[in-house]
Amino acid sequence: MNAQLADELTQILQRGTITTVFQPIFAIDRQQILGYEALSRGPQDSALSSPSSLFSCAMAANKLSELELLCRETAIKTFASLNHSGKLFLNVSPNTLLDPDHPKGQTLSLLKKYGLGAHQVVIELTEQDKVDDTNLLLSAVEHYRELGFSIAIDDLGAGYSGLKQWSEIQPDIVKIDRYFIDACDCSVVKREFLKSISELAKATNTRVIAEGIERPEELLLLSQLGINNVQGFFLEKPSAQPSLQFNSHPFEDKIITRVLESEQDLSMSIGWLAISQLAVSHRITCKEAHNIFEKDKAQAFVVAVDDDNKPVGMLYKEQLTEVFASHYGHALFDKKAIGAVMDCQPFIVDENEKLDSVSQQISDSDVDIRRDIIVTRDNLYMGVVPLKHILKHITEEKVRNAQHANPLTMLPGNIAINDAIEQRIYNQLPFTLAYFDLNHFKPFNDLYGYAKGDAIIKLVAELLREQCHASNCFIGHIGGDDFMVIFDDDNALPICQGVAKAFDLLVCDYFNAEHIQAQGYWSHDRQGKACFTPLLSIAIGLVSPDVAHCQNAHQIAALAADAKKEAKSQTGSYVFECQRTQPAAPLYRLDQYQA
Repeated sequence: MNAQLADELTQILQRGTITTVFQPIFAIDRQQILGYEALSRGPQDSALSSPSSLFSCAMAANKLSELELLCRETAIKTFASLNHSGKLFLNVSPNTLLDPDHPKGQTLSLLKKYGLGAHQVVIELTEQDKVDDTNLLLSAVEHYRELGFSIAIDDLGAGYSGLKQWSEIQPDIVKIDRYFIDACDCSVVKREFLKSISELAKATNTRVIAEGIERPEELLLLSQLGINNVQGFFLEKPSAQPSLQFNSHPFEDKIITRVLESEQDLSMSIGWLAISQLAVSHRITCKEAHNIFEKDKAQAFVVAVDDDNKPVGMLYKEQLTEVFASHYGHALFDKKAIGAVMDCQPFIVDENEKLDSVSQQISDSDVDIRRDIIVTRDNLYMGVVPLKHILKHITEEKVRNAQHANPLTMLPGNIAINDAIEQRIYNQLPFTLAYFDLNHFKPFNDLYGYAKGDAIIKLVAELLREQCHASNCFIGHIGGDDFMVIFDDDNALPICQGVAKAFDLLVCDYFNAEHIQAQGYWSHDRQGKACFTPLLSIAIGLVSPDVAHCQNAHQIAALAADAKKEAKSQTGSYVFECQRTQPAAPLYRLDQYQA
């Protein structure tokens, strides 16, 4: 080891010139800070300022235990002075725990010295160090656990023991190595690995933390996989003065908002299904392409791009094989550019294209289902998606959505409605909620029977689909004769008026002539008293909530229910639009329609 570095290390250990910075760990599902990882730095003007050089030098000098104790005390002391809530995550090398010269009970003594409890600390065991005596490590870990510390495995997937260590140690927390986070949205392998880790964590009641997040696409994929504890430069860099409270700004990035605001996965962008695939210059020869396929037998095709990395075609292995199998194939094509053989009109879509839109394009065109489509970002090559994956995903999502749909109308039910409202609250997106309810539906059901009652409900569902077809909205069926529609544009009032007019015209087909002429019929109320009941009509309550002052879907649904109640108090089909935007504000009428 360099003598100068050895001397600098000695000076650092003697003078205690270690600085601690902290990086927050965010729990995005609860919108709070879970804790802070303590990271040690050497003196800024030293060759050992970076943690990698500092700890490498200490390991080479056989002073790792001494350095870790100094870093641990500095971290505990600094964290205590900041008076942060949340847990303190301390990195500890497993080999340091097993070092016979490593003082026992030192961590607990330091916590008592600076006024912290063991329950506030998570011991992070890095997986990058090989441990020869597993039984001894398990004993050391159990000792820490009995003292009240939480145990975490750091850098899962990057080290020697992997899932074996997880199984044996049974940690409270596992932190996934940043390798699997980097560009995870572009790698099907990493995506499947993360999915497996998430499922295993749920089965073992282990909390998962993803570290090293540097792009919003990575954060969104993790959130979709149910991995909600995260840290990384995209969220907040390590600093001496980290955030005290949850900062929602990084989570409101336009890319995240774009996907979170879609209430069904069928409207997700196709970019999320894109996977990496080899791209080559369109100038390479057929012989060079043949060598690529020969070198990698699993390579079925390559994407051809121009000098600006824009996709211009796809060359399939089978195409080239067929050409070379002909007489004089090699002689004629070896030196020709692949443009002479490749498909020069591949299916290309932008990453932001919605899955249902791509599916429609596939249906409307003569596309080989065995092929892949090219996905671009800003017109540049991004990746590919097999067509069969798109259709499989859409089929799976339709099945999943059908599980929560109303069986009579197949419209999304309560769960989907609440999710759609919550997403707009989370993203602070303005909208109008319309609550539809039939007047006098029970006596009609009692008189004409449930078959005709179901037919009326289907009529309302069909009217909503027809009237809302050209508008940007979400249609849901609460149950019975109750429906909700969420409008993201300014067309709510005229569309609702159109629904009311159309309903009044069509509902007469469901009554006999006598009742139509009398504009009603005699029935019995809930107390058994005879009363005259008017023909069916529809009550519609409209509300445009102030999303900045509404905390959840229930508050907004209550506003719409009050508006609907006002509409039901009127005669005939009626649209009531109120100006009440917050739960405590008074309710009054702005506009209405009376049939």
